[in-house]
Amino acid sequence: MQFYLSSLGLGRETDKLKEMIPANKLTAYIPNAIDYSADISRRDKSNNQDMNDLRSVGLIPEILDLRDYFGEKESLERLLENYGVIWIRGGNVFVLRQAMKLSGFDEIIKRLRNKDMLYGGYSAGVCVLSPSIRGLELMDDISQKPYGNNVETVWEGLGLIDFSVIPHYRSDHPETASADPIVQYFVKNGIPFRTMRDGDVIIIE
Repeated sequence: MQFYLSSLGLGRETDKLKEMIPANKLTAYIPNAIDYSADISRRDKSNNQDMNDLRSVGLIPEILDLRDYFGEKESLERLLENYGVIWIRGGNVFVLRQAMKLSGFDEIIKRLRNKDMLYGGYSAGVCVLSPSIRGLELMDDISQKPYGNNVETVWEGLGLIDFSVIPHYRSDHPETASADPIVQYFVKNGIPFRTMRDGDVIIIE
């Protein structure tokens, strides 16, 4: 599995992204990081823009809503085998992590690690890859529980990268003000991390 990780949208390395696209261009676009929002029209507009961006680089995206697979891990794993690309949008990393656990995606993606696939995404879709998402509550609201108030907050990340990520660092973004306190938290606790300005991309091949 290769990784194309952006702070926002496709980032500035779209030529490289095109080079990384596998033969199977079918893309699972996972939108669950914004499940906390009640503004359906705004959510749809944002998701459609993302998918248009993915089409612009030659991908074939279709929405894969993890809510449809809560408690159906085996079905989700069979479905994911059909895709060459997984793209996970930004939003609230804690909401996204809840959806991943409830659907079993968090276990499945680790088993797919050695396949010829591309994992792409931005913001929360990148942050969730870290060993832990502690500290990101300084940016994202941990009280958001769109799947029920009894759903526990998950602090463990997927562990597919060995450092934490701070998106929207010193950028023109509403969450930029939260980035510096997270830097201080990571430094104080000895947590390896990388900051990403909007437009920045991390590529792992």
